[in-house]
Amino acid sequence: MRTVTAETLHDHLVARPMTEPRVVVSGNHAVPWEALKVVDSALERYRLFALNAPAGIPDRPGVVLETPFVGAGMRGRPSLAYYPSRLSLVPALLKQRIPPDVVVLHTAPARTGMLSLGVEVNVLPAAIEAARARGGMIVAQVNPQMPYTFGDALLSIDSVDLAIEVDAPLAEIARPALSDVQRAIGDHVASLVPNGATLQLGIGAIPDAALAAMYSHRELSVWSEMISDGVMHLAQHGVLADRDLTTSFAAGSAEFYDWLGDNTRVLMCRTERANDPAVIAQQQTMTSINAALQVDLFAQANASYAHGHIYSGFGGQTDFVVGALHSVGGHAIIALPSWHEPSQSSTIVEQLTVPATSFQHSYVVTEHGIARIWGRPQKDQADELIEHAAAPDARERLRAAARTTF
Repeated sequence: MRTVTAETLHDHLVARPMTEPRVVVSGNHAVPWEALKVVDSALERYRLFALNAPAGIPDRPGVVLETPFVGAGMRGRPSLAYYPSRLSLVPALLKQRIPPDVVVLHTAPARTGMLSLGVEVNVLPAAIEAARARGGMIVAQVNPQMPYTFGDALLSIDSVDLAIEVDAPLAEIARPALSDVQRAIGDHVASLVPNGATLQLGIGAIPDAALAAMYSHRELSVWSEMISDGVMHLAQHGVLADRDLTTSFAAGSAEFYDWLGDNTRVLMCRTERANDPAVIAQQQTMTSINAALQVDLFAQANASYAHGHIYSGFGGQTDFVVGALHSVGGHAIIALPSWHEPSQSSTIVEQLTVPATSFQHSYVVTEHGIARIWGRPQKDQADELIEHAAAPDARERLRAAARTTF
């Protein structure tokens, strides 16, 4: 690894014989903004691949945005190339179908020859390997404010060609106060989680509410594609078992980043393993807790599309639903409010009009209660959703739809 100025990095990129290179960049809350700015100034045309890219990434003529999980920075963009894919298969996608020419990382400074990918491991190891296999360039933005994490986050300095140095805080996740609806959903979800279970949760108010309702639980484990402040709070309340917390990426508050840095209990894991349904199924009483935008009377969940257009993507939801259902004693939970206030519409609908993200869940949870799905005939599943999960104002219409459907 050679540390250079931004100007020197710019010159190296310009000098490489690339027509329309593919650039893979750390996503989520680990975007290497300064290095990406150099890339964008050096390359007239390129394809930019990132997972859950935040607002502010380059979006101009000459840049094609690519992702299997759409973030705010790519959502609704005319240049977007969306690749439908389970997160567990994105490493194979990068190696077999869309190999990168340049990979731009955001790392913590090296210790004894090892950098750390910090809060974002995810698909980056696979991207590095795919780029190396075709003679691509690996660039690191080295930042002392990036938490130093372990496991698959560790990366030899020999794997990086050029590095620039910055000193900048990571973006934090704003957390508004929980609403009564969110707290009610969290209480219902927590009631389904036994002591000794292994948890996977997404990010947002409902997962936060569910975790906050588990402070009296004991011996819980974590095997999740991502973690945030809620897992830190479980640790602080003595809820977690004395074993590694396995995750693939992380995002949260400044306090959370401080807790994460040098925390040897947190094992960062590349996506091929963290999201492998077969590995997930081996976890003790694996309990996946995921959000959705809609659930229909066939118990199909839409967590990907809004107003008929792609909003996010599969992410790890399908991986963890399948893995949890195959775990001994495991369950897959979908949690959502029963009513969408902005559109004044029920989130329990007759039938999805967009592709389903996942299906065959154990439970669907709203503020009104728990619909018990798995192991029931289709009509009974619909009845459970109507009577225990749907908003009261929507139930008669849903009952009428169910009578003509089942």
